[in-house]
Amino acid sequence: MATGFLYSATLIRCSLALVISSNCNPTREHVITSLKPFLVLPPLMEWIRVAVAHTEHRRSFSVDSDDVRQAARLLLPGVDCEPRQLKADDCFSATRKLDAASTEAKFLQDLGFRMLNCGRTDLVKQAVNLLGPDGINSMSEQGMTPLMYACVRGDEAMVQMLLDAGADINSEVPSSLHKHPSVYPDTRQGTPLTFAVLHGHVPVVQLLLDARVSVEGAIQDGAENYTETPLQLASAAGNFELVSLLLERGADPLIGTTYRNGISSGPLGEMNSYSLAASHGHRNVFRKLLSQVEKDKGDVLSLEEILAEGSETVERRVPQNESTLRTGKAKLRALREAMYHSAEHGHVDITIDIRSLGVPWTLHTWMESLRTCFVQQRRPLIQGLLKDFSCIKEDEYTEELITHGLPLMFQILRASKNEVISQQLSVIFTQCYGPFPIPKLTEIKKKQTSRLDPQFLNNKEMSDVTFLVEGKPFYAHKVLLFTASPRFKSLLSNRPAAENTCIEISHVKYNIFQVGIYFYLLTNPTQTHVVTAHQEH
Repeated sequence: MATGFLYSATLIRCSLALVISSNCNPTREHVITSLKPFLVLPPLMEWIRVAVAHTEHRRSFSVDSDDVRQAARLLLPGVDCEPRQLKADDCFSATRKLDAASTEAKFLQDLGFRMLNCGRTDLVKQAVNLLGPDGINSMSEQGMTPLMYACVRGDEAMVQMLLDAGADINSEVPSSLHKHPSVYPDTRQGTPLTFAVLHGHVPVVQLLLDARVSVEGAIQDGAENYTETPLQLASAAGNFELVSLLLERGADPLIGTTYRNGISSGPLGEMNSYSLAASHGHRNVFRKLLSQVEKDKGDVLSLEEILAEGSETVERRVPQNESTLRTGKAKLRALREAMYHSAEHGHVDITIDIRSLGVPWTLHTWMESLRTCFVQQRRPLIQGLLKDFSCIKEDEYTEELITHGLPLMFQILRASKNEVISQQLSVIFTQCYGPFPIPKLTEIKKKQTSRLDPQFLNNKEMSDVTFLVEGKPFYAHKVLLFTASPRFKSLLSNRPAAENTCIEISHVKYNIFQVGIYFYLLTNPTQTHVVTAHQEH
């Protein structure tokens, strides 16, 4: 830990060039100096706090240089570094509480992992002898085997060598922290195939599949899945090649992830492969998942048959195979969930693809799709969505339709110049209003006011008020001003009594003032009174 904090002190004293990755050459502007590179540098305690947080996150016992680099990325402006690589940690601090024999075995195991991580296939036999009683399947403090580390690196030759040496191809990162205290929380139950897919190493994935690895990762038949399957990871990343490869080997796109507290909205877990591909907008991957051929194609119900499940004709026509029906219902639920996520993330093309399969609209997904199409100005899709409004069941009509749906549709009506869209919206408004007669609208009659004679304005002989604008007089009459506006009345009533009151107006041009007075008093007095009364309140 002292080494890590010494590195932290060095960062504080040195410039930006010292915290950039060692593979990058500093530019001419990055000159190493003992002066402060920034106006305000974080204090040492802040460096310690952030570096220790990174250390605790990876469940390590010591702060290393990478933890300090990650702290610099957060604390220093303009500093960046590569993400931490998944590799074996040093075991120096972990051996302080062990006896001499255990410490020696720990150091030898650490040396064995380092020999395998260097990529030298000719050292496999010597390294295995150092790993301990479990040999090639020994686990580091992170709960990972040499085969997992090789899959992370994408070292195809080392993976093949370890498989030939008898490495367990389906080994899992343990969930227990008793024997392996530095297990990453996000890697629990990870398998070699999981790490190869996660890092996109297609040749390694092909090699593991050829060696008959479990295509679903750590999940067992009938067991709950607390981590993502390889197909879920590939679908979220949009790796079409890996998705195709895993589907060919029998990966199930319906499997979701169950939370470790056991809470889940669906019996098959959350965010299956369909939902992950849809939420990230990977349309080609989603279509590939849809094209997956079922194992028992002749016994699988179509979506139309599932949706019409309650009718007697379907019950007589469809064989009552409970497992087949369960599979069909699970796929329908998965597609509904994928439809929701695609609509929420604005991937309307995928939403339309799912709708074309016969999956019914919900009010929320329909409104989110309509909103996205309106923002993207996709008129043909707007017309199709408005046409589909009648397919939404009345049970779906909630308060959301009033608070969000109708304002959105009126906004489209105001902005659209398309006659078809206007007619479709009028049909929807009529449907939402219902069969009730429209009440008679009473006309609001405007109060008639006497028009002013223009000769009373700017007439010196008939005026008793003079406005002085830019040194020029503008003549008016108090009675007209009192009648026109309460503000004029308040302004003039507070003036001292005189034959001709003179009011100086500043910060306005004479011609502008003249046009304003004429417009205010002669064009629309009724509207003027309304605006003035509103301003008074």
